Amino acid sequence: MEPAGSTRPFAPFEWMIAGRYLRARRKEGFISVIAGFSFLGITLGVATLIIVMAVMNGFRTELLTKILGINGHVVVQPIDGPLTDFAEVAERLSKVKDVKFVIPLVEGQALASSPSASGGVLVRGLRAQDLGKLQLVSRTIRDGTLEGFDDGEGVLIGRRLADQLGLRAGDTLQLVTPKGAVTPMGVTPQIKSYRVAAIFEIGMSEYDAAFVFLPFAEAQAYFNREDDASAIEVYLDHPDQVAAAKPLLQQAAGRSVYLLDWRDRNRTFFSALEVERNVMFLILTLIVLVAALNIVSGLIMLVKDKGRDIAILRTMGATSGAVMRVFLITGASIGVVGTLAGFALGMIVCWNIEAIRAFMAYVTNTELFSPEIYFLSRLPADPNVGETATVVLMAMALSVIATLYPSWRAARLDPVEALRYE
Repeated sequence: MEPAGSTRPFAPFEWMIAGRYLRARRKEGFISVIAGFSFLGITLGVATLIIVMAVMNGFRTELLTKILGINGHVVVQPIDGPLTDFAEVAERLSKVKDVKFVIPLVEGQALASSPSASGGVLVRGLRAQDLGKLQLVSRTIRDGTLEGFDDGEGVLIGRRLADQLGLRAGDTLQLVTPKGAVTPMGVTPQIKSYRVAAIFEIGMSEYDAAFVFLPFAEAQAYFNREDDASAIEVYLDHPDQVAAAKPLLQQAAGRSVYLLDWRDRNRTFFSALEVERNVMFLILTLIVLVAALNIVSGLIMLVKDKGRDIAILRTMGATSGAVMRVFLITGASIGVVGTLAGFALGMIVCWNIEAIRAFMAYVTNTELFSPEIYFLSRLPADPNVGETATVVLMAMALSVIATLYPSWRAARLDPVEALRYE
């Protein structure tokens, strides 16, 4: 018969003994409680880390999608005079490799008012064909229509602006700008009323409350521009490759222009998001680390409690490696199963996070995700496969590492020393 000491590593009897140690008897209830809290800590730590990272990633993705969906990836502005040749420049820019489309525009600030309220807005003059290219706007029309946008004097405004001013499609909006007509008495404000043709809602409060779209020709007349454009916005197939596209655009412009890409315009904002994301990852990793340390304390107490068992196993011929593997399996099982449970819990919450937010807001009767503060009208969660795998592997690795010292301590005990623990 083959002696017990020569059995292969992780033999069935090692798993059997480890399983029995996980099912503590009544007198070992305290050890069972520690193991339970270790399991719960790792489960909640992994779930929290997955949820927070998914929300941070979703928040960045949603903001990036909306910012790049309504603003050009590269803004081309004139340096040596008005952009009166915007049509020719736009045509040349559109032929550059990886350019999706280009949009000439007239832009200016104004005061929007109604009989009930007023507020500052950013006015953009676009052609109807160009407005249709901005699918984030054209596909989110909630009231009214854009038919005949170029022909009439109707305007397109955001949902939050409409709510603030108490307007609906068909109502009248008044725009006031200080850059009006030049008279012998000086520059007079430009005041004009427009019919609200349609209302859009892209889901980002900053844009829904600030943008007013005018027909291109009407915006030129309103801001007293002599048949020129303020800038040309260039949209690329791959926004992340904007650095490679800028020299080609500079050359294709055919005149002195200044190029400003989306990274420069939003560098501070996205840098702050990245820093916050990394800090949150480090902080929440401590939760998993603390739970892993609970495994250490639980296993040390288990080793002390099982001194007689260790002595019997060694007397029967079990090697120190077999004893070490028994306690390694016991501790690692808590961490691995807790990690998998945390992964399942985290993914379930991520898939239903908006419903959970709405339920919590209903129960507490509070607004848990204010669009004015967070810019978005819904709570996004976008679990990243790489990040989620990193969290799961990290938690499992910490769980296994945490079991090494107690397992090594149990393996060092010889039968005589083990009996002293009793």
